[in-house]
Amino acid sequence: MLPDVIPTRLLRAAALSLLTLPAFVSAHACADPDPALEVGYRQMYNLDFAAAHETFQSWQHTHPQDPLGFVSDGAAYLFAEFDRLHVLESELFTDDQKFKARQKLMPDPAVKTAFDNSLKKAEQLAAEAPSESSAQHTALFAQILANGLRGDYAAMVEKKNFASLGYMKSSRNIAEKLIATDPECYDAYLAIGVENYLLGSNPAPVRWILRITGAQTDKDEGLARLHLTAEKGHYLAPYARLLLAVAALRDKDHATARVLLAGLAKEFPDNSLYRRELARIPPS
Repeated sequence: MLPDVIPTRLLRAAALSLLTLPAFVSAHACADPDPALEVGYRQMYNLDFAAAHETFQSWQHTHPQDPLGFVSDGAAYLFAEFDRLHVLESELFTDDQKFKARQKLMPDPAVKTAFDNSLKKAEQLAAEAPSESSAQHTALFAQILANGLRGDYAAMVEKKNFASLGYMKSSRNIAEKLIATDPECYDAYLAIGVENYLLGSNPAPVRWILRITGAQTDKDEGLARLHLTAEKGHYLAPYARLLLAVAALRDKDHATARVLLAGLAKEFPDNSLYRRELARIPPS
């Protein structure tokens, strides 16, 4: 068995404009985000999960063939579970011993069922998407999100690192396919960034073995892709900034981490996580 194939110290850190097609999102799914869906994501990042579910489920009602409403609702279930279980606490990300000594997580089975059902519906709709190019872009983006969310749940909640690796690679493969036809879909770069950064943090022998399996392990490339999403993305930009803050903390770059977390705390004032993490940074 490979040691820390998806390094637990990092994997813990380790988320359209108007319609021109009836009942399906057109334009570019993430290059031109829909304002209503963006509201749901902002509610989610502000820890108002009830409001986020209401927003996403309203979207499902008015756009029943659009997979983004369902996969976004799945994201809200996942982030609510992360919040309840304190999965995103930076002390766990940056201190390996504290992570190893933490209590076993107790996931909510009802949340898991709702999470799985949301993603299954999104994947079904994505598979049935019209062949028109913009509809296919939306379908691909939904698949990227679904695989990424499944990988996050497997690794961070269930501690199934090898299962998470498979989802991570699938998400990155689909992201590369989407970016090849829509390079301005900056949210999709997150999938490439996460795989490269997390797996690129392994020792050289492990990185070599991972590359044989088809994984990407370039840590610097991962950071560059995360920066793209953080600076130019839409739905996933705040999550990318949080991951970059964690990366900065691990590198003892407290100034960068402070700037990122202060920005998140200002943008999402109801999310106490950002304020707590900001308060933990040692003074300059």
